[in-house]
Amino acid sequence: MAKAFMEAIKANVRRSRLVNHRIILATLGKLLIGLSLGMLLPLIADYVYQEGDWPAFLFPALFTFGVGFFTSKFFQTDEEMSAREGFAIVACVWVVFTIFGALPYVFCTNHHSYTDAFFQTMSGFTTTGSTIFTDIESHSKTILLWGSITQWIGGMGIIVLSLAILPVLGIGGMQLFRAEVPGPVSDKLTPRIKDTAKILYQTYLVLTLLECFVLWVLGMDLYAAVCHSLSTLSSGGFSPHNASVAHYHSSWIHFVIILFMFFAGMNFTIHYQCSQFRFSALWKDSEFKFYLGFTIFVTLVLMSILMLHGTYIDPFLCFRDALFNTVSLLTTTGFGSADYETWPSACQAILFALFFVGGCAGSTSGGIKVIRHLIFFKFAYQQVNQLLHPKAILNLKVSTQVVRDNVIKGVLGFFVIYMGSFALGTIVIACTGLDLVTSASAVASCLGNIGPGFALVGPTDNFAMISDFGKWVLAFLMLLGRLELFTVMVVLSPAFWRD
Repeated sequence: MAKAFMEAIKANVRRSRLVNHRIILATLGKLLIGLSLGMLLPLIADYVYQEGDWPAFLFPALFTFGVGFFTSKFFQTDEEMSAREGFAIVACVWVVFTIFGALPYVFCTNHHSYTDAFFQTMSGFTTTGSTIFTDIESHSKTILLWGSITQWIGGMGIIVLSLAILPVLGIGGMQLFRAEVPGPVSDKLTPRIKDTAKILYQTYLVLTLLECFVLWVLGMDLYAAVCHSLSTLSSGGFSPHNASVAHYHSSWIHFVIILFMFFAGMNFTIHYQCSQFRFSALWKDSEFKFYLGFTIFVTLVLMSILMLHGTYIDPFLCFRDALFNTVSLLTTTGFGSADYETWPSACQAILFALFFVGGCAGSTSGGIKVIRHLIFFKFAYQQVNQLLHPKAILNLKVSTQVVRDNVIKGVLGFFVIYMGSFALGTIVIACTGLDLVTSASAVASCLGNIGPGFALVGPTDNFAMISDFGKWVLAFLMLLGRLELFTVMVVLSPAFWRD
């Protein structure tokens, strides 16, 4: 009787424990091996510039490789991945990558605390761009290159970039793709997920190399061109200069970065379609048209206010800086070409509103995303129309496609959770002793993966003065925003692991 009772309990446990931990750990181990190889790339800069920071990368890379190799072998399994394992891996990989990716910051010549290193690394992998460096240029080129590399890895998404090789390693990919790709929907470009990942990766790589080449031709040294290109296409915003892009007085460089920031904020499936000479995809896509029109509108409004207040005398420079900061904040890149805190209050209010917009779905940008705003406004308009015509059957359409009710509910739920997270995060950060403007802008910046904020975390400041507790909270908000809230919340719910 007792034996039968124990067998029943074991069977019940097996049925309730739907998440296969072996698949999760084995996959994370294989991804850590890839990260360890990426940690060796900055050694090229150390060899060229002879800065002596190579131990900060070589030993952490070996340690990361060892942990990854052991984990992947010890927990190796042939079982098939389910959607639950996919969600868990996507949420965990950003944390695991940050834990190991922070080690170079701890052991570099500047010797940052692990809290600061974790914050800086999470900011890199989530492409937020917020920094704790009080003097960026005092750091070695090797460590600054690592920051740009982390952003480039996180830009397209650690999972999406790895999907091209995961099938070779024996791990399925569709569950990871659906959990990772931002936006209300995630469509495959090809029937095979591996081929879709390769197309996205190749597009991302080609645009990065193209920008690097153009910046180098325009006079930027090769090292800076590489760093800025990695940070631009990832919508990251890390720069090797204290003054960010304002370090360069060439308007050509500014406009090239503006162009590629705008490209980074577009849906990458459109880039692929344009590469196949299907340019009609641009004008058929409602999200892109809204994205382009909104960028032009905000730029012209900012320019008008700046000229009327006499902030700028030269209309050309006014247009350049207005366009640069609009695109930088809208795409959540966070590069700076001017100190917008010296601009009129109306301009600052508009720029702060951009913190809650974001780029297009399927882009490297963070934030709420243009498509969600488009659906939200269309839904609001539909509700007003429904009141005027109670018996009418109204369908909500985006790009000639009818938006399903579950997608609309998901968008509305996202807005509620996003604004709730912003409000709660602001209260928590304010409790650390920071003023309201600093707290609100820091939370909005980290939750939207933007980078700079206002007041003590403005474009000419940094996050170094925030308490350790505050940095851990903001790091969590970066992860929450990067994974579009639902992924993290699903994994954190007890029911996810229980039944």
